[in-house]
Amino acid sequence: MRLRATFPVIRYCPLCAAPVSHRVPPGDTLPRHVCDDCGHIHYENPRLVVGCICTWEDSILLCRRAIEPRHGFWTLPAGFMENGETTAQAAARETLEEACAEVVVERPFALVNVARIHQVHLFYLGHLPHPGCAAGSESLEVTLAREHEIPWSDLAFQSVSLCLRQFFADRQRGAFGFHTADIEPA
Repeated sequence: MRLRATFPVIRYCPLCAAPVSHRVPPGDTLPRHVCDDCGHIHYENPRLVVGCICTWEDSILLCRRAIEPRHGFWTLPAGFMENGETTAQAAARETLEEACAEVVVERPFALVNVARIHQVHLFYLGHLPHPGCAAGSESLEVTLAREHEIPWSDLAFQSVSLCLRQFFADRQRGAFGFHTADIEPA
């Protein structure tokens, strides 16, 4: 089943401020916001959320969200990638912002497509060079949790749950792979 993506309505061209129409431009296959005056096509693409499974010995760094969506629930340090940074830099920045922790980012671990909300979630593996961490402005609290301490029913996002379950399965197996998943509509 293919979902019809819904995007915010764009009324005016970002280049010339003339009205735009929502139509299929010549040579394209999907409706886009097209300027009626200058012809500029405003493309809207999925957003990339980047995070990290940060380990310290046998524990995982978790952050309890101080912001919506899912305020008060637990997650891995993650957030929207910024222009001008690599995905690994985004993972390290989000860890520093949300958990006041420096992480050594090692390698990509999981990619989760969340098409219904126009997002792709990319999680890295990384390790903390020391256990120091504290709640950043987007976190109520942070903790280093062992597998049996993970608050599974209080995790904020399905992508985080999928990622952590795969991490613990790989750790049990003694080999870490790269994993992909699609989160289907609810």
